[in-house]
Amino acid sequence: MSLDTLTNTVVRAQAGNREAFGELVIEFHARVYGIVMQRLRNTAEADEVTQEVFLRAFRKLSQLKEPKAFSGWLCQIAARLSINRAVRRPPETACEPASFEVLQQAPDSPTAELMQLEDAEQLRTGLDRLGDLDRRTLMAFYFDGQSLKEMSIVFDSPIGTIKRRLHTARHRLHDVLVNSMQPA
Repeated sequence: MSLDTLTNTVVRAQAGNREAFGELVIEFHARVYGIVMQRLRNTAEADEVTQEVFLRAFRKLSQLKEPKAFSGWLCQIAARLSINRAVRRPPETACEPASFEVLQQAPDSPTAELMQLEDAEQLRTGLDRLGDLDRRTLMAFYFDGQSLKEMSIVFDSPIGTIKRRLHTARHRLHDVLVNSMQPA
């Protein structure tokens, strides 16, 4: 797609033309998928994040001031969302196949449900014991799914400060949870 055609298509999409946005999705899908796949190395996650990238782009398209910069702007969204996903996903662990058989037999057993409720209650209690800023920071990132950039706007602080707050709040929550599990 030439730069003039791209600019015209972006302007039409910004005006609310869904077909124009569909053309942008078709044009840039492979590039976005490649960026995401390079970071995540998992096709299922890459498909999800690619879809998320285009949803985010659709919602924020009106904020793009320079239609010529669409390609770079979209790639930046793809990189940021794939990094966020890679950072937030739990570490992979290897288990013997027999371990999974037990889980498949009773994944929603009363014991499993009770453990899940107990874990959630401990987490709520731990969050309640934190200071207001720590609690709000963790809630915004983990429960509301805000990106670091969004949090920097909400908290009116630089991204570096938000990263430090998240790091500190996670450690404080860890300490609260460990101390609450210690016998009296």
